[in-house]
Amino acid sequence: MAAEERPGDLPDQVLADISLALFHLRRVWIKPDLVKRIRAQTSGGPGGRPLQLSNLMVVHVVAALSSECGMQEPAGEVTVGAVADRLEIDPSTASRLVGHAIDTGLLSRRPSPHDARRANLGLTEAGLRVKQVADRFRRAYLDELMAEWTPGERAMFADLLTRFAQAAAQKPMDPDLDKIFKEARAD
Repeated sequence: MAAEERPGDLPDQVLADISLALFHLRRVWIKPDLVKRIRAQTSGGPGGRPLQLSNLMVVHVVAALSSECGMQEPAGEVTVGAVADRLEIDPSTASRLVGHAIDTGLLSRRPSPHDARRANLGLTEAGLRVKQVADRFRRAYLDELMAEWTPGERAMFADLLTRFAQAAAQKPMDPDLDKIFKEARAD
């Protein structure tokens, strides 16, 4: 081992490979044609309004918050603020997304028993069905992608990807684009 290398250091090529793989994943999942296809397939939601990808995000977050114990909110409450925190978006944006999910019939809003100024959100039957179907489709897609992987490889990947996602969430990248372009022009 070279003197300047520390145990656990990854060679530059490994980091480059990881970076490129993450870039490709982002492009695959954020393709504009994918969003268009989703919108075309969901032209009429349970409440008569068109479904959007953001509806699925809100349904997923409300379901997750509803099932978590020890929430910072009063026991059993899911608020727009909690949705905003989980999605890491502005509360006004979360309010708009939650409102759309309510209008499409995926969420219900009940008065909070703890604070009359707040609303307690929950999944409707339609919202629960959307979440269950989305989860089933996501698992089937992953199963297809990893069809030739052994159970051990799948478990190892799940472990490593979870650790990676947790580390990224604890220390998100904040690229200084001005610095990047300034340094690139200097070379």
